[in-house]
Amino acid sequence: QVPPVESGGGSVQAGGSLRLSCGVSGYTCMGWSRQAPGKERELVAGISTEGRIRYYADSVKGRFTISQDNAKNTLYLAMNSLKPEDTAMYYCVADTTQVCQYIGWVPWFGQLHDNSWGQGTQVTVSS
Repeated sequence: QVPPVESGGGSVQAGGSLRLSCGVSGYTCMGWSRQAPGKERELVAGISTEGRIRYYADSVKGRFTISQDNAKNTLYLAMNSLKPEDTAMYYCVADTTQVCQYIGWVPWFGQLHDNSWGQGTQVTVSS
């Protein structure tokens, strides 16, 4: 399995928007994770093949949208109404299992292997 590759990110003021992109091909469970300094990694959004099943962490519901463009083999995370607490390194995560559809998103996230992680892209939200 080839690790996914993110792009996008950057700095924005509170209330602003950013969109992250990730090259994905052949994956069946995909998502976006983040890690802020001094905090554990958390799964913020997930999507299964053809968008059948989606997941959002409570902290981002109504503000973030995960989507995929199969023609472009790209996964997106549209982030709106950004807050300073959204500041973190964001990672694209994906694998070729269908486990996310059977055991739930958080357990799926907890069992990901190293090659399921992208290199990360920084998002900084200033107040």
